[in-house]
Amino acid sequence: METHEKFEFRGSAREWFGIWIVNLLLSIVTLGVYSAWAKVRSKKYFYQNTFVAGRNFDYHATGQQILIGRAIVVAALLVFALSAQFLPPLAAALLIAYVAVFPVLLVRSLRFDARNSSWSNVRFDFVGKLGQLYLLIFVYPVLSILTLYTTWPFVQRAIQRYGINNHRLGTTSFHFDSKIGPFYMAFLAAVGIVLVGVALVAGVIFGQITSTANEALFANPILLLNLFLSYLVILLAAAFASVVYQAIIRNHIFAHTKLGENKHGFVSTVKPLSLLWIAVSNLIVVLFSLGLMLPWATVRMQRYLAENSALVPNGSLDDFTGDVLTETNAIGDAYSDIEGIELELPV
Repeated sequence: METHEKFEFRGSAREWFGIWIVNLLLSIVTLGVYSAWAKVRSKKYFYQNTFVAGRNFDYHATGQQILIGRAIVVAALLVFALSAQFLPPLAAALLIAYVAVFPVLLVRSLRFDARNSSWSNVRFDFVGKLGQLYLLIFVYPVLSILTLYTTWPFVQRAIQRYGINNHRLGTTSFHFDSKIGPFYMAFLAAVGIVLVGVALVAGVIFGQITSTANEALFANPILLLNLFLSYLVILLAAAFASVVYQAIIRNHIFAHTKLGENKHGFVSTVKPLSLLWIAVSNLIVVLFSLGLMLPWATVRMQRYLAENSALVPNGSLDDFTGDVLTETNAIGDAYSDIEGIELELPV
């Protein structure tokens, strides 16, 4: 019988609120300078309070590393903005350079985050190659567009393979592989939910537009209200579809990811409706509290994801070894912070 070592989040909303409010106030007072240290404090809190098999994660980057990286990235973006204003040809050249260097920064970001993260005092690593990432960013999506997105599940599977298979725990490799069927099932489920939302409002709106064809749109407030509500319904359907897709894919990826030659496994039991309820209720509470309940919402989501994740050991968990990793700078990581880019293991 398989033994499941459940992930556990031991933090509390009260503790996290204290860290969060100090981070926020100091970041405002220092005009954003302290945000580099705020990021480190935030990651350390969530990593150090996440346990599996009685051992916790940790984050080892420093605020100074991240601040230097951010300063360089902000300077580069400032040069681009000034060029766009005064030297458009130079701005165009910089934009081309920006696009070309984008995968380099993303790889550096992934490597920086991995090498500054650990579990049971063993560091992670990322060894992804640039050539593969260029294909993922510039070639596969274009091919998917040319097929009217009917091949998008292949792109998603390729992204997961790249992200997971190139991560290491010490010198031990993760491995993910899967048939394409489950990715298509999740994709079609999401598309189906959106289409149902569109169908729900299409008939009503079409009928109203037909009946008021000779009347100015802005002279009919009821029609305008119904149009707004229709957009809202479609937006909610898209959000629901996204949550369902993420839950299905997360569960599937965990089930098909292995660690090391012993093939330690993983399990995710996230339920789409439960995840949707937490996401929606969190949003409502945060909005009505004017943001003050954000720490509570964050801890609530973190705890749910942890409680629905598990490691399935297949042998000893004491065999992981780590290399002495060379320092990597935070430029790629800083860029990913500014642009909101994330590509990582779905843990």
